[in-house]
Amino acid sequence: MFTTEFLITSLIIVMLPGPGVIYTLSTGLFVGRRASLAAAIGCTFGSIPHLLVSILGLSALLHLSALAFQLLKYLGAAYLLYVAWSMWRDTGRLQIDQRRCRHGLRAIAVKGFLINILNPKLSMFFIAFLPQFVPLGSTSPALHLVLLSGIFMLITLAVFLLYGLFAGSLRDYVIGSPHLLGRLQRGFAVAFATLGARLAMAER
Repeated sequence: MFTTEFLITSLIIVMLPGPGVIYTLSTGLFVGRRASLAAAIGCTFGSIPHLLVSILGLSALLHLSALAFQLLKYLGAAYLLYVAWSMWRDTGRLQIDQRRCRHGLRAIAVKGFLINILNPKLSMFFIAFLPQFVPLGSTSPALHLVLLSGIFMLITLAVFLLYGLFAGSLRDYVIGSPHLLGRLQRGFAVAFATLGARLAMAER
């Protein structure tokens, strides 16, 4: 049911740098492994509404509704720019408080969820991507879409977790070098600002 082509294509797509990947990496580097796991889970769950929208065919309606698309697009762009500004503002004075981090895992997950759910391009992507792998003549195309979506989410979660754990393993080195820490914070801030600007200028 799940072809090698689908698995490989999904893996490549998930590994490409995007808001979720960048957020998970930056969280692992600056806060730690546990926080990166929360970020990965939040980003993954942020894809669920888009997958459901695609399966139900509502993304076609979103595609036709210029107002709905533009509204969600600008909300998403504004949120990415806010994340960029927050990271840039904290450059050079990042404080790691493990006790506060433990209590802030939910907030980290929610932030990752919002980063993905406010990106309308995901709905467009899923409605264009998933149907290609539904077998011709399938008697239950909706069921196939649900199963494909589930596999795609598992791949997303696995890749994001690996990204986060890798970044978390470098955290001690990064935190021990204030100069490197500042440069990385600025780099991630610029990356988020670039993604926000690209989303704001994106066409359907």
